[in-house]
Amino acid sequence: MHIDGHTGLIAHIGFPTHTFKSPLIYNPYFESAGINALVVPMGCRPAHFPALLRSFFALENAVGALITMPHKVTTLELLDEASVAVQVAGSCNAVRRDADGRLVGDMFDGEGFVRGLRRKGLPLPGARALVVGCGGVGCAIAASLAGAGVGTLALFDPRTASAEALATRLRQHHPALQVWVGSKDPQGFDLVVNATPLGMNADDPLPLDVDRLSPGSFVGEVVMKAEMTPLLEAARARGCTVQVGTDMLFEQIPAYLSFFGLPTTTPEVLRAGARLAG
Repeated sequence: MHIDGHTGLIAHIGFPTHTFKSPLIYNPYFESAGINALVVPMGCRPAHFPALLRSFFALENAVGALITMPHKVTTLELLDEASVAVQVAGSCNAVRRDADGRLVGDMFDGEGFVRGLRRKGLPLPGARALVVGCGGVGCAIAASLAGAGVGTLALFDPRTASAEALATRLRQHHPALQVWVGSKDPQGFDLVVNATPLGMNADDPLPLDVDRLSPGSFVGEVVMKAEMTPLLEAARARGCTVQVGTDMLFEQIPAYLSFFGLPTTTPEVLRAGARLAG
């Protein structure tokens, strides 16, 4: 990759950095498309993060920042402007500097998930959706589903307070949305989302009762360790349409690129060029 005095920098900030996949997707795309930009992993412990983020955007060639764990929540306090998705999710994973030097934040985990659903033909306006797991990724998906116009959103988390807090934010920003809390029974939902880590390990229990899935339901997954998790295998066996976890990753990158003002592309192009085995 050619790097010179015009190279735009995208910081990928988190800790630790050894699991970062974004540089292995963005940088091959930039190289193949002739875009003079570079994603750089930056390992930063929580105590130093606020100073690092402000210092990074003091650079004239700073294009933007990808924010990952453990900094997604802390970022909210450092923004001058936050999207509705950020406010509902309670976290932020993308920051850019606007023309006035203000830090603007958005959240694209949920956007990637929703873009995948749309491309697979699931009508979202008025749909009934269940999100199991109200941690960071579950909150982001719920925020984007609400923004996409679903009619009913049911939330479940064993930590009831987390689900209730998310429900409060959803009702505040999407007053027409029907929000339910407390059950993970998937029967009757158009969309069922596993936003828990269950499925990472071979001996994990299923996150919900697959025998209660309606055969016409759409089932989405966030676990990326295996393409077809036990939940997705069971859902497909019941006649459900499914979305694998990695779709969320590849679908959100075109939205990131647009947010950063860079030429965008398709998930297919990104998948073809990715060097994830590196």
